[in-house]
Amino acid sequence: MKRALLPLNALRAFDAAARHLSFKNAAEELAVTPAAVSQQIRSLEDYLGVTLFKRAKGTLILTREAKNSLAKLQDGFKRFEETVQILQAVQEDKTLSISVSPSFASKWLVPRLGRYYQEQADVVVKISASMQLVNFDTEDFDLAIRYGGGKYNGLYSEKFIQEEVFPVCSPDLLNGDGAIASLDDLRSQVLIHDDSSVEDESCPTWPMWLKAAGVGVDEGQRGLHFNQSNLAIEAAIAGRGVALAKRTLAEADLAAGRLAQPFCQSQPVDFAYYIVCPEEKLELDKVTDFIAWLRNEAGRNSLETETV
Repeated sequence: MKRALLPLNALRAFDAAARHLSFKNAAEELAVTPAAVSQQIRSLEDYLGVTLFKRAKGTLILTREAKNSLAKLQDGFKRFEETVQILQAVQEDKTLSISVSPSFASKWLVPRLGRYYQEQADVVVKISASMQLVNFDTEDFDLAIRYGGGKYNGLYSEKFIQEEVFPVCSPDLLNGDGAIASLDDLRSQVLIHDDSSVEDESCPTWPMWLKAAGVGVDEGQRGLHFNQSNLAIEAAIAGRGVALAKRTLAEADLAAGRLAQPFCQSQPVDFAYYIVCPEEKLELDKVTDFIAWLRNEAGRNSLETETV
């Protein structure tokens, strides 16, 4: 028997009629008329050469042949449905949902995605950039990139970038009248504050950094304050002052010459960037492939970043 010739519509009508023992109810389930169900059953009986139903006092009764075959038929339809679900899951698996902070997304992740698509052109990446931490129990995300201390109970976590902080500014501030030449010159500069790392006590603020450098702290809070790292960096690029920046977020702009590092002093911090996801997500190729790509990108030289 050729599979292409199987009367699937008639078999579906038989399955529905056998479960309901009613052509009318089967027709309602299949969104057709009772006459259409009756015609499908007759055509199936002709095709098989057997009688499937007996009619007695307005009631449908399954014949012995029908009873013997029904369980396997219903199992077959169940397998059809499971196969369709698998095929749909394969299609859905091409979408990768990621939660990440706006600063990390704009300054590190997005400039590198061009290389990811060279390797995984069939994957659709959905990035949700938010300062709010994702709740994997209630939100549909595959993984997140978090800046923190590494304690993520119940989740897989992997540190992939250690962080350090140092002053950055526009290259224009290193040239001409009033150029920054020493630490004391910071007294006359607008200080740009990144207030997004308040939970990381090891991350220096301007008062902390100036005190450690011996410049003094009386005016350490003056200047511009931003709640996102990328905004502080953009202000520095625009020549609005000197910012304390995380290397991971500033390295592309440093490599491109949009930013300059006026002093060699840098301070490592306790927080780092972590890949975080539920353990079960590691069973998905799209997740493990992306994690492997992140590891590789973290090891690349910052000069290799590109814009997409």
